[in-house]
Amino acid sequence: DTHEIVLRGRLSGHVLGPFVDDFTIVHDLPGATRLVGRVRDASHLHGLVAYLASINAELIAITPINPVISTTTTRSTS
Repeated sequence: DTHEIVLRGRLSGHVLGPFVDDFTIVHDLPGATRLVGRVRDASHLHGLVAYLASINAELIAITPINPVISTTTTRSTS
């Protein structure tokens, strides 16, 4: 599942080393860093949070992002 993780401050790819491969690092929010990427399972998420705690990153939010599903309806005519 894709998740968005928001951290306080502008953190560089150097500090967020383990995230670079699995996440896109975005600095589009004032005073915050957004990480968007795939979380494989609950264990992976716990590991990511533990890493963030180990570097004293201030976690603002973790939000699952659901893929957009097309709701196009097809009508059959009889």
